[in-house]
Amino acid sequence: MPNTSFEISRRRFISLAAVATLLPVAACQTMGPAGNGTGASGSASTNIDNIRKANGLSLLASDSTLEKAAGQQAVYMAKAGRMAHNTGWGKSFEARVQDNEIHGAAAENIAMGRMDIDRLFAMWMASPPHRRNMLDARFNRYGLAYAEAKGGGGERYWALVLAS
Repeated sequence: MPNTSFEISRRRFISLAAVATLLPVAACQTMGPAGNGTGASGSASTNIDNIRKANGLSLLASDSTLEKAAGQQAVYMAKAGRMAHNTGWGKSFEARVQDNEIHGAAAENIAMGRMDIDRLFAMWMASPPHRRNMLDARFNRYGLAYAEAKGGGGERYWALVLAS
C-alpha cells in the first residue's frame, strides 16, 4: 500500500515549486513597457492624423523603433517618479536616439498625469514647444508609449518620439 501522506506532501511540494518558479517570470513582465503602453501608437493615429491634416501637413506613420524608444523613456520616468528628457543613467534624448539607430531629425514630447489620449494631445497642442514638434514638416514617423506610475491610480508617464 502506498504511503498517502508522502504522496500528498510530494504533490504539494511539486505544486509549490511550480508556483515558485513562475513568480520571478511574472515579476519580470511588469518591469518593462510591455503590458503598459506599448502599442499606444496605434491608438494615437486619429489624433496625430487630425492634427497634421488641420495644418496642411503630410500624415505620420507609426514606427516600432520609435515606439520602443518612447517606451524606454516612459518606463524610465515611471520608475524615477518624475518627468525628464534625460535618464538617471546619463542617457540624453540624443543618446537614446543613437542607441535605437534612429537617423535624421528627431524630437520628443513627454507628459505625466491622469488623462486620456485626446486630453494628452490637446495639452501638447496648447504648449508651443510640443506643438512645434508635432507640426514639424520634416517628420514622417512617430512612436508613442506610456508607463503606469509606481503607485498606480491611473497616472501615466507618456513619451512621443517623432523622426524623419
